[in-house]
Amino acid sequence: MRILALETSTPAGGVALLDGDRLIAEYTLCVRATHSERLMATVDRLLADAGWEIRTLEGLAVSIGPGSFTGLRIGVSTAKGLALALGIPLAGVPTLDALAATLPHAADPVCPILDAKKGEVYTSLFHWEAGRMVREWEYLALSPADLCSRLSGPVIFVGDGVAAFEEILSEALGSRARFAPPARRLPSAACVAQIGHSRLLSGDVVEPARLTPLYIRPSEAELRRRALLS
Repeated sequence: MRILALETSTPAGGVALLDGDRLIAEYTLCVRATHSERLMATVDRLLADAGWEIRTLEGLAVSIGPGSFTGLRIGVSTAKGLALALGIPLAGVPTLDALAATLPHAADPVCPILDAKKGEVYTSLFHWEAGRMVREWEYLALSPADLCSRLSGPVIFVGDGVAAFEEILSEALGSRARFAPPARRLPSAACVAQIGHSRLLSGDVVEPARLTPLYIRPSEAELRRRALLS
């Protein structure tokens, strides 16, 4: 199955192509340019480099969050439009699941953290079991201090929240806090493709009109709207 995967939950946007179990191409770029400026150009470039026609795609996978509200809207909207135009199935992949999947076979639990701003992180906890990452917690938005209070043993942190909160986590957890190297911290479109492939094969797909981002907490615009209505 030829799959196109989109990852736009953080500034480090990415696109990947998967053919069955084989990764054909992956592109990641962490720059200030918005996803709306570069996403479709990147898709076109990867398809051209791989020698694929867009009409030969057989499935789509997209990171649905949590993460940047704007980035998620762009990625999800693009995936929905492509799925409708091409008539192919679509799978939504939680961003934290894809982040945890960047560290397979980890002996310690893996804790993906994304900078949620306002002094918080988006997070959950995973462990490796029977050949896959198993999620232990719900998806959360909480302060690093509250996160540390929930952790009892050694844990590996991964995600862009490491850069923002490594010092706080190290002070609170000491030697129990372990950090993925910088090259392994960013969300991976290839991991989105990998999880999406499994979901597509099992029939765990979503109608494009029903796919929505996983925000966890309301946006500033939603909070302002609620304040005006209250």
